[in-house]
Amino acid sequence: MKEHSSATVMLSPVILPRTASGIRWGLAGVAAFSFTVPFTKVAVVGLPPLFIGSGRAVVAAVLAAAALVITRQRLPRPRTWLRLALVAGGVVAGFPLLTSYALTALPAGHGGVVIALLPAATATAAVLRTGERPPAPFWAVTALGSLVAVAFAVLQSGGIGHLHWADLLLLGAVACAAIGYSEGGLLARELGPWQTIAWALVLAAPAMLVLAVVSLLDQPPSATPVQWGAFGYLAVVSMFLGFFAWYRGLAIGPMAQVSQVQLLQPVLSICWAALLLGEALTWTTAIGALAVILCAGAAVRSRTKTT
Repeated sequence: MKEHSSATVMLSPVILPRTASGIRWGLAGVAAFSFTVPFTKVAVVGLPPLFIGSGRAVVAAVLAAAALVITRQRLPRPRTWLRLALVAGGVVAGFPLLTSYALTALPAGHGGVVIALLPAATATAAVLRTGERPPAPFWAVTALGSLVAVAFAVLQSGGIGHLHWADLLLLGAVACAAIGYSEGGLLARELGPWQTIAWALVLAAPAMLVLAVVSLLDQPPSATPVQWGAFGYLAVVSMFLGFFAWYRGLAIGPMAQVSQVQLLQPVLSICWAALLLGEALTWTTAIGALAVILCAGAAVRSRTKTT
C-alpha cells in the first residue's frame, strides 16, 4: 500500500445519492446496533467496563486490518487521517467506553436514553458539518420524535427520579457518536463505508490495546460463555459489521434524514432487553413504540417531499 495513492482521489463518489436505498441501509445498521445496549449490559456482569470498551475495538481492529490487507486497500491521504481520528474518537473509543461504564449502574432499558437522543444529535452534527438545510417540519418532527423516545426510555427505566450521575456518561456518549456518525458518513462517500470504519479501527488500535492490557492486569475477567458471547457480538457486529450498513446509509443520505431511522433503535433495544434480560415490558411499550415509529416515518417523509 502506498501512502499517497489514496482511494479518496476519484472523479465521482463511491456512493451515489439514492434516498430510499440510504434509508434501507440505515435500517439494517440500526437493527445491528439495537443489540448493543442489552449485550453490553450482559457483558459488564463478568467483564470490566474498560476491557469491554477497549477490547471490542482491538478485536474489531484485527478483523479490519485483515480485510484491508486482503482487499489491498490504499492508504488514505495524510489529511484524511485527521478526519478518521474524529471517527475513531467518537465511535471506536468514546461511545463504547462511556456506555460500558454507564451500564454498570443503569439497566439496559435506561440505556435507551442514549439511542433516543442520537438521531437529533446526529442530524445537528450533519447540518453543522455538511451544510444540509432540512426544512422546518423536519426539525419539528425530529424534536418531537426525540422527546417521545426519551420519555419512552425514561418511563421504561422507572421514571425521572431514577436518573443519576451515569446519565452524564450517556450524554457524553451521544455527543461522541453524533460526531463519529456525521464525519464517518462523509468519509464513506470517499473511502467507502466499510473502509471508513476499518481505517478508524486501525488508527485507534494502539491506544485501545494499551487500555485493554491495563484492564486485564488490573482486573482479570471472570466471564461466563454467555458474557463472552455478548462481548463477541459487540466486537464483531456492533464495532465492525454494523457500520458497513450504517455508514453506507449515511453516505447515500441525505444524512440528516437517514439518521432519523435511528429513532427506532430505543424501541428495539428495550424489546431485546425484555426478551433477553427479563427487564419489565409494560403496555406503555406498545404506545411508545408506535409513537416513535410514526415520528421516524414523518421525519423521513418531510425530508423526501422537499428534496
